[in-house]
Amino acid sequence: MRKKRLEQREFGFVNWGGKRRGAGRKPKGEHAGVSHRRRPRLAARHAVLVTMRVAAGLPSLRTDATHEIVRGAIAEVSERGDFRVIVYSVQTNHIHLVVEARSSDTLARGMNAPGARVAKRLNKFWRRRGQVFPDRFHSRALKTPRECRNALVYVLQNGRKHGAWSARRPDVYSSGPVFDGWTKEVDNRARSRPSYVGRPRTWLLTLGWRRHGLIEPREAPARAA
Repeated sequence: MRKKRLEQREFGFVNWGGKRRGAGRKPKGEHAGVSHRRRPRLAARHAVLVTMRVAAGLPSLRTDATHEIVRGAIAEVSERGDFRVIVYSVQTNHIHLVVEARSSDTLARGMNAPGARVAKRLNKFWRRRGQVFPDRFHSRALKTPRECRNALVYVLQNGRKHGAWSARRPDVYSSGPVFDGWTKEVDNRARSRPSYVGRPRTWLLTLGWRRHGLIEPREAPARAA
């Protein structure tokens, strides 16, 4: 009697196990897409352009009351030894900042402080609960004088980019009124006000960017730095 030959069948585990397309934690927020990978190492001599975006459906941040909340929170953390907020602007649903930080870890810790303060106080003001900044902040290192100047224009003049500000004077929903890098057309009295942002210490934000010229009050940003 002929014995049947035993054959081992192979099972095709198609797309089972291992890394799968679409697997893992999904980004949150209306404009999701900020990577959750570890941030690149940051050199202390560089500046950083940061964007914080609020959750969809929340009221506009460009009001006197909400701007006062944001400005107050920034003022409390803007002048630390290893983290400084140099300029900022408040738009309807996001906040732009240019900051200095000693390292990527310092940047993360430094941004958590104003973020938590702003979120808590805005929720109290709006009489609500829930997330205000549902996603991580977006950051980009600024490594050259040109990049720094572009970033300063982008942040301080962002209201013009969105059509929310057209006056010849600096945007009142920003640190523009106390910024000292405008051309002589800006009323000098604005520069004498008490500052609520930190003083730059890097060469790029003290002297470097000025090599490309001071900022004209009505100069509009063409694109991000």
